[in-house]
Amino acid sequence: MDAGIRNRRIAITTAALLAVAAGPAMAQTKTLDTVKARGTLNCGVNTGLAGFSMPDDKGQWTGLDVDLCRAVAAAVFKDATKVKYVPLTAKERFTALQSGEVDMLSRNTTWTMSRDTSAGLSFVGVNYFDGQGFMVKKSLGLKSAKELDGATICVQTGTTTELNVTDFFRANKLNYKPVVFEKLDETVAAYNSGRCDAFTSDHSQLYSERLKSPKPDDNVVLPDVISKEPLGPAVRQGDSGWGNVVRWAHFAMVNAEELGVTSKTVDEMQASANPEIRRLLGKEGDFGKGMGLDNDWAYQIVKQVGNYGEAFDRNVGAGSRLNIARGQNALWTKGGLQYGMPIR
Repeated sequence: MDAGIRNRRIAITTAALLAVAAGPAMAQTKTLDTVKARGTLNCGVNTGLAGFSMPDDKGQWTGLDVDLCRAVAAAVFKDATKVKYVPLTAKERFTALQSGEVDMLSRNTTWTMSRDTSAGLSFVGVNYFDGQGFMVKKSLGLKSAKELDGATICVQTGTTTELNVTDFFRANKLNYKPVVFEKLDETVAAYNSGRCDAFTSDHSQLYSERLKSPKPDDNVVLPDVISKEPLGPAVRQGDSGWGNVVRWAHFAMVNAEELGVTSKTVDEMQASANPEIRRLLGKEGDFGKGMGLDNDWAYQIVKQVGNYGEAFDRNVGAGSRLNIARGQNALWTKGGLQYGMPIR
């Protein structure tokens, strides 16, 4: 073989190997670098869902999903207010993430296989375990969703809800007529006006919309849970480094609750001798550096946003108008499913 050709092949092979090696690192830092340079996190949220993402009359956003956006901003900027909230419909949300309009989705979105493998998304956690159900008028006297044979059902298109309701009626050999809308407010308005016998969605959304309805006591959420709806944040597929930031922001909040570290006690807890607390708050180890953050990243989250229990209670739990029981969203140590991976 000609020496020149051999040398060129060696050079090409070496360059290819370097590109492969550098590829993941470049992908890992790209979004984080973009967010830092911009100075603001663009976070995709619901257009308005009480307890999860809702603007008040002054344009201030609150909710469980909003608090996760705030947690990521606190970790990146040491300032939980550096978030631009981008309200998205169910139909718009995935395109907005894929196109780069938003850096992350924190929009009551169900983690499914097809979304995680072929929709250009990567889910990085579950911040609310939910399940689909039905809301009906109390005057109908229904006790179970299996009594809805022949009913008209209001449902939002572009959601797993639309697919699940079809599966439910098919599996139970029941008939129904779907009344489909693109936007949530249109769907709810149709139910409230009497166009449908029932409105189907995640239980959390049903409780939220019941609370906002003109006469909440006229509606009842049936006890049936017809699906698994693990709701959580998503990033673009292949964006593993940025995914780490979002994932561990959630885990930091869960771990803080488990360790008894709250927004009110986090400062005094910095003097704790507990090694788990010291690692969480950046007093031992360099765990932030592995994500491109300072080591006080979790301290900033807990100080400014609180632990998971605090966020849950004030937005959807006992401290909110929704007053939803922790249930599946209790810590694993208390019979729930919330489990923060160890920081070590």
